[in-house]
Order: sequence, then C-alpha cells, then structure tokens
Amino acid sequence: MSGVKVGRNDPCPCGSGKKYKQCCEKKASALSPTAWLTIVGVAIAALVVLVMSFTTDTAVTNAACPPGQVWSVDHGHCH
Repeated sequence: MSGVKVGRNDPCPCGSGKKYKQCCEKKASALSPTAWLTIVGVAIAALVVLVMSFTTDTAVTNAACPPGQVWSVDHGHCH
C-alpha cells in the first residue's frame, strides 16, 4: 500500500476507522522529539548569546590594591 496516496477524507490506512486527517495525518506532520530538542537547544543557545552580548566585561579600575601595586586588567588582580 506504499504506492497509494491517501486523501485527507479517506479512511486511515492504520485501521482506526477515523478519517486520515483526524488520525495519522497529524502524526505524519508532527515534529519528532529530536527536532523539538534541536529547536529548543538552538533557542536557548541564542538566548544565552543575546544575554552575554549585553553583559559588559569592564575592568575594575577602582580596585583597592595595596600601596605600590596596580590593577591588572588582563589578569583581574593587583600586581
């Protein structure tokens, strides 16, 4: 029966007694769990990148270093 095209209003070939549009057509057009996980993963990654783009990595210029030492922007501590 693989070569026969089923119409939306034809009985479902699975034998449920329902019309194809109310039964297996929905299953055929639904996204797989792997596709949903991929979409959600990409959306979360995009959200993380967006949030990280708004955070600023500014150096602490008024850090309290001991006398004779200066704040190192590269290392994030006093030298």
